[in-house]
Amino acid sequence: MKRRADEAVEGSDAAGGATVLVTGGRGLVGRGIEAVVRRQAPTDENWVFLSSKDGDLRDKEQTRAIFEKHKPTYVIHLAALVGGLFRNMKYKVEFWRDNVAINDNVLHFSKEYGVKKVVSCLSTCIFPDKTTYPIDETMIHNGPPHTSNEGYAYAKRMIDVINRAYHEQYGCLFTSVVPTNIFGPHDNFNVEDGHVLPGLMHKCLLAKRNGGEFYIWGSGTPLRQFIYSEDLGELMIWVMRSYDSVEPIILSVPEEAEVSIKDAAMTVVEGMDFKGPVKFDSTKADGQYKKTASNAKLMSLYPEFKFTPFREAVSKTCKWFEENYETARK
Repeated sequence: MKRRADEAVEGSDAAGGATVLVTGGRGLVGRGIEAVVRRQAPTDENWVFLSSKDGDLRDKEQTRAIFEKHKPTYVIHLAALVGGLFRNMKYKVEFWRDNVAINDNVLHFSKEYGVKKVVSCLSTCIFPDKTTYPIDETMIHNGPPHTSNEGYAYAKRMIDVINRAYHEQYGCLFTSVVPTNIFGPHDNFNVEDGHVLPGLMHKCLLAKRNGGEFYIWGSGTPLRQFIYSEDLGELMIWVMRSYDSVEPIILSVPEEAEVSIKDAAMTVVEGMDFKGPVKFDSTKADGQYKKTASNAKLMSLYPEFKFTPFREAVSKTCKWFEENYETARK
């Protein structure tokens, strides 16, 4: 799928006619990037959003064929084998092997085809399980990640290691971003396996339609930072064009924008216009209390960026999910 886009950030150095290849382009983050691309004025910049139908990135020759076909100037690397807690715990070997294979092939052929910059998307799960807060970019390798998803976490963490190796050995500009909890249209709204906000939205909509109670699992006290997928899309375009370091950068709302699960749930209630009773099931586990990340580095480099207010972003996502319920992932 191809799009053309204008400069998202003033002062861009992206050359006219550049091809931007987005792996995993049909997922939540890829759709967020596409939404930003679509609302910008057209130029001769060419965007290619890959899906799994375009080839298996675990396979070296299929990956080579994709790079030969598109000959990208830039690569935004989102493709990964992902899953919920249960799958991560059960299939640690597959989460390691598949993701390492995908990352190795994408970065290898980016080097072979002279890609100007690669921006890979990591996850906050790569950070040490035992840490101090707020988390920042210097702390990624300070200890092991949580054992429940160590296959996936180490595969993602190794992108940072190999990025620096490619830079030192070949001069490649391969970098990475670490977003906090992402939500928005085209998310996975599965109640059991989806992330917290889309899961809450699905349960709230079902309660609204069925006239029942809206149950929130846990006490509602844990704290989280949420970033709207279209904000993340805009920031990733900025990183592609304007961030020229191999060191990773956290893409997150500020620490003071952290909200409790209870407040997030009540924002969903408002966004869904739910009028029924709301109850918390404290027999369910809360999970990790906080994962606070610092966006100081981002704000020092891009101080003019404005995040979509949380209430507005939740309302937009609730509306999208309700309107697209039959075809949404759930």
